[in-house]
Amino acid sequence: MVKPYVVGIDIGGTNTVMGIVDARGSIIGSDSIKTQKYLIIEEYVDELCKHLTALINEVGGVDKIKGIGVGAPNGNFFNGTIEFAPNLPWKGVIHLAKMISERIGVPVSLTNDANAAAIGEMTYGAARGMKDFIMITLGTGVGSGIVANGQLIYGHDSFAGELGHVIVRRSNGRLCGCGRTGCLEAYTSATGVARTAREFLEIRKEDSELRRIPIQEITSKDVFDAAVKGDKLASEIFEFTGNILGEAFADFVAFSRPEAIILFGGLARSGDMIMKPIRESMERNLLAIYKNKIKLLFSELKESDAAVLGASALGWEAK
Repeated sequence: MVKPYVVGIDIGGTNTVMGIVDARGSIIGSDSIKTQKYLIIEEYVDELCKHLTALINEVGGVDKIKGIGVGAPNGNFFNGTIEFAPNLPWKGVIHLAKMISERIGVPVSLTNDANAAAIGEMTYGAARGMKDFIMITLGTGVGSGIVANGQLIYGHDSFAGELGHVIVRRSNGRLCGCGRTGCLEAYTSATGVARTAREFLEIRKEDSELRRIPIQEITSKDVFDAAVKGDKLASEIFEFTGNILGEAFADFVAFSRPEAIILFGGLARSGDMIMKPIRESMERNLLAIYKNKIKLLFSELKESDAAVLGASALGWEAK
């Protein structure tokens, strides 16, 4: 019997979103629960599976479901576990894939959220047909998924590919949320852009739209809005951010030679404002053998659907 659907589950620090997805990448039913509401993992899984069962019944029952894919912070693909995720309510190692599979009765595959985004892009988005690419997610943090020879790079223990925590400033680098200093994430995430804005405003004297906002309340969107209005300081913040990303991308190219680097997330919505300085900086820093050969692309997945689609792509391979 052909099983026409998979389930995608995206576990975020605030919300868990789930959806039923068909082979064309259309979400035909979705629901969500509050992640933080359930401090005991068994209660969370009970609630998750209750909502999931209702969705599955709407499409004809569990016999129509090929598998379930889960994207989660600190997800271990090899073990189907979430391990020591700092922003989730459950501590230690959580055997989530096994818990869900036992309740629903179909195979479950789990990976971290950025890897899920890369798999989703390869299955449904801009990386269709590509065998070598790097997915960079620019959100509250900086995540990444590396695909080489058509395979996601998991490394020895499933935690390979933390490009957001490559150190890009070794002298006097910013403190990162991971506890180290100088990480890419500390400069090029949404929070990193806001930090840059605060630094620029403190050391620079010229007028700016951003001075009309309380300095501790400035967000990356405020910087974007100001830059769109032609604010010189805001535009320079994007130049600064794009320059650091471009330098890092030139290094990333050297170890996996991707066909493309694909950007996803809030900062990517800034379009050419971020892409132009990234491209110029990357080309300036690339080895000669790579120059003008690397595509820089934006994700083709709708942002509100991308996490569920990425997770669901795992479901087709779940065993």
